[in-house]
Amino acid sequence: MTRNYTLKDLPDEEKPRERLLKYGSQSLSDSELLAIILRTGTAGNSVLDLARDLLTQFNGLENLIEAEVEQICEIKGIGFAKAIQVKASLELAKRGRGKIAGRYNGPITCPDDVFEAVNQYITKRQEHFIVLLLTTKNTIISLEEISKGGINIASVFPREVFNKAIIKNAARLILCHNHPSGDPTPSPEDIAITKRLAKAGDELGIKVLDHLIVGQNGYVSLKDKGLF
Repeated sequence: MTRNYTLKDLPDEEKPRERLLKYGSQSLSDSELLAIILRTGTAGNSVLDLARDLLTQFNGLENLIEAEVEQICEIKGIGFAKAIQVKASLELAKRGRGKIAGRYNGPITCPDDVFEAVNQYITKRQEHFIVLLLTTKNTIISLEEISKGGINIASVFPREVFNKAIIKNAARLILCHNHPSGDPTPSPEDIAITKRLAKAGDELGIKVLDHLIVGQNGYVSLKDKGLF
């Protein structure tokens, strides 16, 4: 009878849980942390091997975070239950990261401050349209992701943007999205979306202060460029 390899089967010096307790979580690699979540490997493969395979198949943690449960299940040795464990754990990490960004020690005084609050998005392989909701003193209330994928004028609805602003009692907001190409140069559609949302904000009394486009080559502030 074959059995799955667990963390207990590893040599003491390789056990991620023991290493975490001894050296702290920051000392563990992505694969070691993932192995703790997975808990068991497969017949012939340790849980560390399984964790490394998972990261390799998705070409790193950033892509794994964005993967759906069904995609994770396609990896040999990952069943539905394990895929759900991984997805749930990484979603918590993702939400926590967004909330940390939303607690940027403001107030927001310039585009550099905005870029620091949202620079987690510069390496994303899909476009993410996000909104920084602000108080009257320009401190960040929260960072809200509005849409993901191809950003176009039909996919960003004013009601979604301003509904979140109203619920959170925001006085003003800043629009942001990333360009996976790395080039933050605004497209005509980016400018059109900005003007559309700025007009809606004026009507609702929630000022749109700027639209920042970010990429690995830096950022562009549409306000600084005089584009709305």
